[in-house]
Amino acid sequence: MIEVKDGALLAGRCLCGAVTFTAAPQGGMHACHCESCRRISGGVSLSVNCGDSVEVAGPVATYDSSEWAERQFCPACGSGLFWRLKAGGMTMVSVQAFDDPSIFAFEDEIYIDSKPANYDFAGDRPRLTGAEVEALYAPGED
Repeated sequence: MIEVKDGALLAGRCLCGAVTFTAAPQGGMHACHCESCRRISGGVSLSVNCGDSVEVAGPVATYDSSEWAERQFCPACGSGLFWRLKAGGMTMVSVQAFDDPSIFAFEDEIYIDSKPANYDFAGDRPRLTGAEVEALYAPGED
């Protein structure tokens, strides 16, 4: 595994190639076990935060998945590509969409309390519950 330096511009694409992108990952790979990620990806979602650095060529479709986030995918092949905070500042990019997904270190797991009992990832890393994640990223009550 090659260590990705923050700010390094990497390329990726959807399955059919209709959508291509470049992005500068910030840190390592995150595993999300929330129900939405599991349903949209067919399993655990593995992604990397690229902030607002994502540059996209080609059409993307957007699904409004919550009050505070949206998901983007290729309208031709259906590849899930991006999860974005509506307020900006965070775009999680599917590591499998990058040209070389093996370069990302496994950093943490989120929504660990939503993970089904039929799988576990080995190794020690931070594991946050859904409430802990939402306290960090969801908009506060006014």
